[in-house]
Amino acid sequence: MDTRGIGRRIAYWRERRRITQADFGALMGMSRRWVQDLEGGQRQSDPRLSVLEGAARVLSVRLEDLLSDAPLGKSGECVDGTELAAIRRTLQHHDVITRSCDGTAVEPVPVEMLSSNVEYGWTAFQASHFASLGRVVPGLLIDANRAAARHEGDARLASFRLLSMSLQLVEAVAIKFGDTSLAFMAADRSVAAAERSGDPVTMAAAARHLADAMTHHGQAAAAVEFAVASAGRLERDLVGRGADGLSVLGMLYLKAAMASASIENRSATPDLLDQADHHATQLGTDGNAMFTAYGPTNVAVHRVAAHARLCEGAEAISAAEAIPASRRDALPRERRAHHLVDLAYGYTQAGRREKAVETLLLAEKEAAEEVHCRPNSRQLVEDLRLLGTGSAEGRLQALATRCGLPG
Repeated sequence: MDTRGIGRRIAYWRERRRITQADFGALMGMSRRWVQDLEGGQRQSDPRLSVLEGAARVLSVRLEDLLSDAPLGKSGECVDGTELAAIRRTLQHHDVITRSCDGTAVEPVPVEMLSSNVEYGWTAFQASHFASLGRVVPGLLIDANRAAARHEGDARLASFRLLSMSLQLVEAVAIKFGDTSLAFMAADRSVAAAERSGDPVTMAAAARHLADAMTHHGQAAAAVEFAVASAGRLERDLVGRGADGLSVLGMLYLKAAMASASIENRSATPDLLDQADHHATQLGTDGNAMFTAYGPTNVAVHRVAAHARLCEGAEAISAAEAIPASRRDALPRERRAHHLVDLAYGYTQAGRREKAVETLLLAEKEAAEEVHCRPNSRQLVEDLRLLGTGSAEGRLQALATRCGLPG
């Protein structure tokens, strides 16, 4: 047994759970020195199973996570249930729900620092560095809420904008990992915080995340109506706000289009995509204003996704082939990998299952987290195993193993 490897994994998960060596020792009924020796692989040549089971329980991980020979990045790349639960508990704090002062003497984080922290969170998301978000998001929410409650004047308005963007990040993370109720809760509150900020760009950004959450929460028809109504209400203000305004306006139509595709509305979906394309043409170039990755290329990859949701595999493939590789490769890592998973759905629907496996492997190469962690991606891997993939069976089974799926 690789005792040093086990020790490193215990240390990794202990630090990720923000548990000190002293506290971990106390929870295990041992000393801090015992923990140091255990993590250094020096405690015993063959750690007892009961010790490892106890460590797994304290760390809220599977025993296999401590025994696996996989690199730590593979076993810990996802935001897991324990971290999603911690985010939910933060959102359920009285002061966070009421947006009131938390009663401590802690000074609010300056707006500039809070802005940097929000930017870090969104940058990590777009780079598919999801594991770090499980650690930073609860503190970010508390800091943003305290700033909105205690700052005054323009600083308070800016804090509400940053609180909304923090909640939008929670929605995006929760959708990524399949917690639709958490996503809806966070998105709904992001809209309320955005309204308090008085900033139309933030209002539109929050509205597009709420539309996304509504779609994944089984309310796609209402999501279409809400996104289109929000776009109509805010359009006059947004078109005068340059790249930020046009990007969030276009994203409202993209979210409306995806919601429409989810309910198989084949007449409305193309029109909504065309409206998004119109605003991308107004913008004139690909960009990443407000962390949207918005522009003509993002509209194009959403066309692929919409065709896949409509079970139009051949059309999804054709739309993907029309996207110049250089423009697709310039998108943020998360968006590139997400697009490849959508395309793999298209290949599956078109009966080209070996090509679907090849495309999933490309997505894994771009961002392993997109394939290993997302419930939709893992389901596609399962579906392909049931359908059969001919000469790609071996590669698919190896991918399923990396995804942690049962054999």
